Order: sequence, then C-alpha cells, then structure tokens
Amino acid sequence: MEEDPSVSFVVLGIISWSIIFIFIRRTLPNFSFDFCSRLVATMHASLALCLASLSVQDWSCPVCPQASSSSPSQKRTLAVTLSYLIYDLGCCFMNKQLPLDTLFHHLVSITGIGACLLYGTSGAELVAALWVTEISTPFLHLRELIKELGFKDTDLNLAVDLLFATFFTLGRMVGGPYVTHSTWAANNPILIKVMAMGLQLVSVFWFYKILNMVKHKLLKRVSAKKKP
Repeated sequence: MEEDPSVSFVVLGIISWSIIFIFIRRTLPNFSFDFCSRLVATMHASLALCLASLSVQDWSCPVCPQASSSSPSQKRTLAVTLSYLIYDLGCCFMNKQLPLDTLFHHLVSITGIGACLLYGTSGAELVAALWVTEISTPFLHLRELIKELGFKDTDLNLAVDLLFATFFTLGRMVGGPYVTHSTWAANNPILIKVMAMGLQLVSVFWFYKILNMVKHKLLKRVSAKKKP
C-alpha cells in the first residue's frame, strides 16, 4: 500500500514550525514565550489564508464540490494547518497556558483535519472552514503583540481590537454557519460533520467573550474621556 504523502508533510511541518519558533525565541530573547509563539501563529495564519484561497476551486461556491475527493492543493493546505495545530498544542503545554476552550478547539480541529486527510474527502468544506476561521487570526495575535510592544490601552490597541472583533464576526458568525450548514447538508463523514458543529459552538462561545471585551473597552474609553 502506497504511503500517503500527507503524513510526511505533517511531520515536516511540525519540525519546521518548531525550528521557526526556536529561531525567533533566540533572535528575540527579551520578549516573552507568548510573544514569540504569537509571531509564529501569525505566520501560520497568513500562510493558511493564502493556501486556502489558492485551493478554493469555485469562488461562487467556496464549499463546492461538496463531499468530493480532496484535491492535492487542499490536502497540502490542510496538512500545513494540521502540523501547526499539533506544534501549537505542544507550545501551549510548554507555556502552561491551555484553557479548556482552546484545548477543545485544537483537539476538534486536529481530529477533523486528520479525518479529512485519512478519508481523502471533504477537502472543499475543510478549506472553506479554514478560511473563515483564520481570517481574524492575524488581528487576534496583533492585539496581544502590540501590548507587549508598549501600546496597551492606546488608540492603536483599540483599533486592532475592533478590527479583530469585526473580522471574527464576519468570518465565524456569518461565514461559519454557512460552512457548517453546507457540511451537514452534504454526504460528508460523520466525523467531519461533528468537527464542523464543534468549531461553530466554540466560535459562538468566543463571540460572546469578544462582545464583552469590546463593550468593556468602549465603556472604559468613554469613562476616561469624561474625566476632567
């Protein structure tokens, strides 16, 4: 039986992300573990968005052809993200910062993408899911990076927070339900369907937290302006 090249691609990816992190950590010794990890995360998000965009076969229907065999470009795109998720899960354990919602998100994503690569199907749905989930990720990490660079509670910080909230809402709360519905409506493996629903539930939970964050930031800014 011929070995699936996706396995080698994932292993190579894990090693590559780890080397990149070590290089950044040694290049920027005065910055925190979290700062360096977020730089790698931003690189992955940017790369994943580019690869996912190139892997979409029909932009008039991003999830088409539904429940079909994954194309080589879709497999490579998903393998890159799977390798990153496994690497990042290890980083979270090393940094001792792994909330239950993040753990759930990573495990569901790893299982779903792994199933997609194993079955060789549902590539269009998974790539579409990757695109809508990663569209807000650069802003998620940028808002934390600029805080460590000394821009906490500034206009720039607020602007990035609002950009993150906007892209998260458009991606996960508008695009997300569309992708989830399309995944369930087609004849996809049950594991892929469960993954889609699990990610959407996590997105709803995070959306609630983001709304509270934005509300807090705006009220704080209004209160500060009212002070003499």
